[in-house]
Amino acid sequence: MTITHINPEALHSSPAFTQVVRVSAAADTIYVGGQNGVDATGRVVGPGVAEQTRRALANLQTCLAAAGASIEHVVKWTILVREGESMQEGFAAFSEVWGGRPNPPAITVVQVAGFAVPGAVCEIEAVAAVPA
Repeated sequence: MTITHINPEALHSSPAFTQVVRVSAAADTIYVGGQNGVDATGRVVGPGVAEQTRRALANLQTCLAAAGASIEHVVKWTILVREGESMQEGFAAFSEVWGGRPNPPAITVVQVAGFAVPGAVCEIEAVAAVPA
């Protein structure tokens, strides 16, 4: 399997995301449904977007591990944030978790009115590609 991260010269480049990610054949694709900032009992953690983002990413990593993948295998994130919440706090928390890893995934960030989980302020879903 080959994963190629592409940032066309005609588009904005950012260290936080990649514009296009191409995955060759011979890979297992893993789809992780939206993860909120909730603990193992389903209780929302902390009041803020930063704490909930960290927990949502931890939950997502737990899901990836259960499927034989890790955060490095993620090729696409979709991040949903409740309207009025600080996008910068969410991005900062995301950067803490992603760290200095190279080749960040493609990303879509959307503001929404709310979530099915009362008190949730963010939700993150992912697509990962793992060598078969």
